[in-house]
Amino acid sequence: MPRAVSLLALALLAFASLAPPARAETVTVFAAASLEGALDAAVKPYERGSGNKVVVSYGGSNALARQIEAGAPAALFIGADLDWVDYVEKRGLVVPGTRRNLLGNDLVLVAPAGSTASVKIAPGFDLAAALGGGRLALADPAAVPAGKYAKAALESLGAWKGVEPYLAPAENVRAALVLVSRGEAPLGIVYRTDAMADKGVRVVAAFPEGSHPPIVYPMVELKGAGAAANGLAKALSSPEARAIWERHGFHVIP
Repeated sequence: MPRAVSLLALALLAFASLAPPARAETVTVFAAASLEGALDAAVKPYERGSGNKVVVSYGGSNALARQIEAGAPAALFIGADLDWVDYVEKRGLVVPGTRRNLLGNDLVLVAPAGSTASVKIAPGFDLAAALGGGRLALADPAAVPAGKYAKAALESLGAWKGVEPYLAPAENVRAALVLVSRGEAPLGIVYRTDAMADKGVRVVAAFPEGSHPPIVYPMVELKGAGAAANGLAKALSSPEARAIWERHGFHVIP
């Protein structure tokens, strides 16, 4: 009998070794354009540890939220402000209890790397004059978070009305960054992390924190996401991810 049991155990082990490994999953993330680069780096430890693959679709938070509403198969959504994550949540598309504020950022005025532009951001400053006949690149202030923050900052400083005729609105903040990096716009307003990601621009000045609402990136799991998405969400909040976020210039929200 003991020999029979031993033979049975060996047979079971042999069968287990022939069984196919657990099937890897693909986790689709919809993320604000300003996270590109940093998020790509932050998902790699999760991919190595889990064997799963992460696919990230970047864009303006407004456009991504509407795609999610239309049924796009995303598992996680990381927006660049509270409003568009609220929009998705109010439509019953978020797994209850999974929302958390993940990151913070700063707003800066940038110029092409070779520019000698000098601007002091202060109440009543004349940004239109600083453009020298050019246009101010920024994300669309009517809908995109980075543009909304930029408009709020300029309004609070009394500079919005003077510069409004000279705007060059872009579909997202990275598109606005490109306009400055290529020299198509003499100045632009982007997140500090965007400026760090593009050697074609330099920071001219930073906007005071109190001049605009706090820049917050909420993260949510979307209905039907599953365990793999939950694992990724936890990984993006881990100490290992924190070091990556901070290296790219983000503030990690405790």
